[in-house]
Amino acid sequence: MEISVLPNIDKRGCLETLEKLSVFLKESGIKAYISDNICCPGFEQVSEEELFVKGDYIVTIGGDGTIIRYAKQAAAAKKPIIGINAGRMGYLANIEQNEYKLLGKLKTGEFSIEKRMMLDVTVTDEQGNVSVYKSLNEAVLTSGFISRIIDLYAGIDGDNLHYRADGIIISTPTGSTAYSLSAGGPIIDPSAECFCITPICSHALSAKPILLGADKKLNVNAYSKKHTDIYLSVDGRKVCQVKQKTKIAITKSNEFVQLIRINNRNFYKTLSAKFSDVL
Repeated sequence: MEISVLPNIDKRGCLETLEKLSVFLKESGIKAYISDNICCPGFEQVSEEELFVKGDYIVTIGGDGTIIRYAKQAAAAKKPIIGINAGRMGYLANIEQNEYKLLGKLKTGEFSIEKRMMLDVTVTDEQGNVSVYKSLNEAVLTSGFISRIIDLYAGIDGDNLHYRADGIIISTPTGSTAYSLSAGGPIIDPSAECFCITPICSHALSAKPILLGADKKLNVNAYSKKHTDIYLSVDGRKVCQVKQKTKIAITKSNEFVQLIRINNRNFYKTLSAKFSDVL
């Protein structure tokens, strides 16, 4: 068995955990790869692209952002992924830094895999150029200025929902516990096949989150009467500026993330532990 390890060395305790993990994997007879821009004894260095080819499993060390970043690459390579939490929340991570020896269960097969839905966010600009972005958490349209209302039209089955708001969040079940939750969106079981529209500070008391079936196609257009800049962000990364004629289509992706579960902390146990103040 071979694994690829992708650490976020900026996180507290990450390098120490990496060194301990190196010793443990060698003692367990597990071959491990690491990026060639990181030096740590016990690992074979390869390019970051090769990590998703070489390893049977992908292991990240960092926070949720680290897992989200590499999970999409793992999904494209059809490789299961697990995170060791070195961040503050670590909601997507299955084990903590002091539990790294649980990775031995990868060799014995004592684990399960959760499939997590992703979204395809297809952007067609005014010149007809098309870009596609994968989202594990959410796609967000917001103005470039605080407290500047913009007009957003969300088309579903030929009908439009009109929002006058600071923006909207379109989240997956995985992303329902992130930005969408902070904006008043519902918590969704990650096994559900759906996505959610959550308005951000809507200028209408009646504006509520809406759940859509995974078979729906959502078309989004946005503009500002005051010519305020509008941006699209995908999983926390700003990907483009949205003009009045920019077309955005959001659908369920054919790719999915395979999250490895090694301990007995399922979704609801994790929810209780990480979000005890909201339950």
